[in-house]
Amino acid sequence: MKKRILLFILLISSFSYAQNNYEIANNYFADGAYEKATILFKKLYDRSPYNTTYLEKLIACYQETNQFSTAETLLKARIKQNPSQGYLYVLLGHNYERQEQKEEAASYYEKALLSIEKNPNYGGLIASVFKNYTLLDEAVLAYEKTVEHNPNANYSFQIAQIYGEQGNYEKMFPSYISLIDINPNYLQTVQRYLSRYLTNDGENEGNVLFKKTLLRKAASNPKDVWNILLSWLFALQKDYDKALIQEKALYQRTPENLSKIFGLGKIAFENNDFKTAQESFDFVNQNTNISEEKIEALLFLAKIAVETKNPKAENQFLSIFKQFGENHSTIKVQVSYADFLSFHKNDPTKAIEVLENALRFSVSKFDKARIKIKLGEVLVFTGRPNKALLYFSQIQAQLKNHPLAQEARFKVAQTSYFKGDFTWAKAQLKVLKGATTQLIANDALALFLIISDNEPVDSIPSGLLQYAKADLLSFQNKDTEAIETLNEIIHDFKGHPIEDEALFKQAQLMIKKNDLTNAIANFEKVIALNPDGILIDNANYELAELYNYQLNNPEKASEYYQKIIFDIPSSIYLVAARKKFRKLRGDTPE
Repeated sequence: MKKRILLFILLISSFSYAQNNYEIANNYFADGAYEKATILFKKLYDRSPYNTTYLEKLIACYQETNQFSTAETLLKARIKQNPSQGYLYVLLGHNYERQEQKEEAASYYEKALLSIEKNPNYGGLIASVFKNYTLLDEAVLAYEKTVEHNPNANYSFQIAQIYGEQGNYEKMFPSYISLIDINPNYLQTVQRYLSRYLTNDGENEGNVLFKKTLLRKAASNPKDVWNILLSWLFALQKDYDKALIQEKALYQRTPENLSKIFGLGKIAFENNDFKTAQESFDFVNQNTNISEEKIEALLFLAKIAVETKNPKAENQFLSIFKQFGENHSTIKVQVSYADFLSFHKNDPTKAIEVLENALRFSVSKFDKARIKIKLGEVLVFTGRPNKALLYFSQIQAQLKNHPLAQEARFKVAQTSYFKGDFTWAKAQLKVLKGATTQLIANDALALFLIISDNEPVDSIPSGLLQYAKADLLSFQNKDTEAIETLNEIIHDFKGHPIEDEALFKQAQLMIKKNDLTNAIANFEKVIALNPDGILIDNANYELAELYNYQLNNPEKASEYYQKIIFDIPSSIYLVAARKKFRKLRGDTPE
């Protein structure tokens, strides 16, 4: 027993020694201290001569210190001892290549590849050594030879990765697809790697090639997994209508659950594709017998009606209550209905009544938090910010680090900003820039920048106080008063950083009031005022959208889309602008 314990201690000690020295040696190597690294790697190699990592590192040290003959002697001795270990030929070949002896190097690479035929078990190692030396063509050959001589081996994934590194998409995509064809369990891993080469631009070379490869595979060998990948690709490209076609086809073949279609509808809704969102939630509503799914689908259909200004929006909320009642299962519907009543119907008194009634049905702290957030918003809407802050602060204390607590913190920041307490607002927004919910993080960053860029210096007015007042008036749907307040800023703070912010905000409010002529004039002023400003792409995109969808002037719309494409290629609107420009030009079907 004592001998076993002693042996175990010695093994642990040996491993610890090797690990520590390897890390130190690696650090020396990374810092260019090759002589010191050589000493340590030599000791490690002498203790473990069959450790390929130690050997490769030692050879690299010799090469970095121009000891090519020492490396050659060591490698040739190893080959003489173990001629079956073909990876040694790669190391030796690379040693010649470092000395510009190309023909010698090529001959040893060839020997390495030929050795796979006799000992395919070394094929994977030989290929990985080739890859380490960025000899990618040889690495692919090594993997292919290994598979040829060992039917149980599968290196499709490694081969596909190499094609990706080479930028050889025409071979990479079929390799990844073949891997999934053999084993569908690789789907998520392959999606993760493919996402490096695909973008949200459907005209991107990689996207086009991948779609063609998938469609060919689906035609020759139909499988559900190809529909899954097509749906994933279309969703990535924001072609939600096309993604829905794939998801419906999958559901018709395997009508197990509707979560994929529901999730797609939610993404489409969040990206303002209300047509596809409506189709998705209609499909869920028609095909589910689960009351929770039906309520959720009907809720989103009511939200779509609100967003698209459907006059029957309120009836859709009331229809849900008639069918399912006002109880704990319809709390989300009650919160959304209150939002509609306050911010769209201008009836905050009724909204507060609905929310206070909903509190009676809440059975969890999360439901209570959702209701209180909306109550706080309605209170800000009615000019009672201090009471609203109490609700928001309660949620922060009760649900620390939860997304609802982060949303409440943003509401604290926004309400403090409305009140003119910019210091406290910024303190909250700084925390939220790293929020787990991307939407909250984006909103927090946008508000933080408005405050930071326009904050008064040495108590000299900058217009931010008035701008926050206009923002509050806009939040309260008092658009005429907000426009008048912004007019004062534009007049009193001409030439100040806040001028273009005020012009842009005012233009957005003018669109709400259907004053398109003045909105266009404002956007053009923003562009003329600061051609390199942060609002330049926003203004161009807003103009393009106005001409495209509200003024039916495709020529002018194309002009502004083109400005984004050619003059502001870093814009977040680039992909959307390109897609819409091509559609107006007739490149893609309606």
